[in-house]
Amino acid sequence: MNPQAKLIFMTSLLLGTTITISSNHWIMAWAGLEINTLAVLPLISKSHHPRSVEAATKYFLTQAAASALVLFSSMTNAWHTGQWDITQLSHPTSGLILTSAIAMKLGLVPFHFWFPEVLQGSPLSTGLLLSTIMKLPPITLLYMTSPSLNPTLLTILALLSTALGGWMGLNQTQVRKILAFSSISHLGWMAIIIIYNPKLTLLNFYLYTMMTATVFLTLNSMKVLKLSTLMTAWTKVPSLNAMLLLTLLSLAGLPPLTGFLPKWLIIQELTKQEMIATATLMALLSLLSLFFYLRLAYCTTITLPPHTTNHMKQWRTGKPTKVLIAILATMSITLLPISPLILALV
Repeated sequence: MNPQAKLIFMTSLLLGTTITISSNHWIMAWAGLEINTLAVLPLISKSHHPRSVEAATKYFLTQAAASALVLFSSMTNAWHTGQWDITQLSHPTSGLILTSAIAMKLGLVPFHFWFPEVLQGSPLSTGLLLSTIMKLPPITLLYMTSPSLNPTLLTILALLSTALGGWMGLNQTQVRKILAFSSISHLGWMAIIIIYNPKLTLLNFYLYTMMTATVFLTLNSMKVLKLSTLMTAWTKVPSLNAMLLLTLLSLAGLPPLTGFLPKWLIIQELTKQEMIATATLMALLSLLSLFFYLRLAYCTTITLPPHTTNHMKQWRTGKPTKVLIAILATMSITLLPISPLILALV
């Protein structure tokens, strides 16, 4: 892609995100979401492969429908209350419509079908944008409207997302689809706590973004798209592969890694809210996603597949690991001991 065009699209992405997260008026928030959608479409379809064009079309249709629902929800609220302020979403019907619109934007179950397909049709660099920065504006809208949302609906969406995100990722061989289902599962953890402790949702999102960025950038530098290539990629950069193993386990939420922190705090908060059954169910459902993270980790460093023909070992690349990947990987693994400081900052 032309560097000038890429610069314009990336600037538009940042602009759209900034407009949405800093607006008080529903129309401004909607405009920011639209700018975001239009800016990311060329980045999805830049390879001109039929799969990419299909992914861009699916993305456009779902996001356009979700944006229309956001507009419909805010107009319904304005009709009944005379308020266009985002924080004054007091009409119950508007709250329900907005929750479903944001669920569609984020890819929460049952509006999740587009997300794995779109991620599979996108390059890894665009997949990183779709999994992280594109999730920020909808989560911000949820954060601002959290006092007036329906707790039962959000809890059901969150439990279904954690269950299906873990369950549907079990059988995948494509790394991008596995990461898409991982994202759906993590969004379930964020959605369940947004009403009771919205700051915890943002903390979870920041840490998830950091760990996912590490995984995507590592896979991109090793040029890995499916499990079979991941199995033979360990000879390229062995040290980076070892870091990828730990980052995947961190994403799974194993102590003493960074990813354990949000899960621990969310389960603690749910217990404070006397939602013991929900907390237990969430903890058990996270075992499903732990299985496919362990599968990825196993393929990354521990084993070669059983085979009759000899695999060609890949050449070790002499290139040093990028500083950004090194910093992100270190943070994705080692932040748990300073969790009091993190909580003080949040």
